[in-house]
Amino acid sequence: MFQIPTVLCQIRPVSRALAPHVTRGYAKDVKFGANARALMLQGIDLLADAIAVTMGPKARTVIIEQSWGSPKVTKDGVTVAKSIDLRDKYKNIGAKLVQDVANNTNEEAGDGTTTATVLEHSIAKEGFEKISKGANPVEIRRGNCFIGCCWSGLLTTAEVVVTNIPKEEKDPGVGGTDGMGGGMGSGMF
Repeated sequence: MFQIPTVLCQIRPVSRALAPHVTRGYAKDVKFGANARALMLQGIDLLADAIAVTMGPKARTVIIEQSWGSPKVTKDGVTVAKSIDLRDKYKNIGAKLVQDVANNTNEEAGDGTTTATVLEHSIAKEGFEKISKGANPVEIRRGNCFIGCCWSGLLTTAEVVVTNIPKEEKDPGVGGTDGMGGGMGSGMF
């Protein structure tokens, strides 16, 4: 029979003592409540702030260090999102949520990842704030808590826009000629 030398039998306990992250001999670390939400929001903030600088025509570039070759210079939000991995696992959970939004937007639309992550950042921030004030997370997920605030804001904005529209009595026309725009529209149909 083959016998394992005593030195090899001692390797596993030694390796677990030297590198506990390689072989997990402990239970999962679980956090609840405001502390967990705060850590997740820090990860969301960090990743969203890194991506937000790539938004718009005057966007700034982000330099991403790579394990091989030269650094990557980009203005693409999803590329920035994919490159970030945080050490703190709770902050990393928040960052992964933002990465999911960027990846899903990239797959569905092909663009707009930066806008989607900025929206996700503000939705998460407001949602966590509402939850800490006692709102039901399921209702927030359904959107019922935000509808009242958004709807009243939209109605106020719509009233301002409608009252400020000047009323024109005649067709302004195209290219300085009166009524040409109306004639073109009626001639097509």
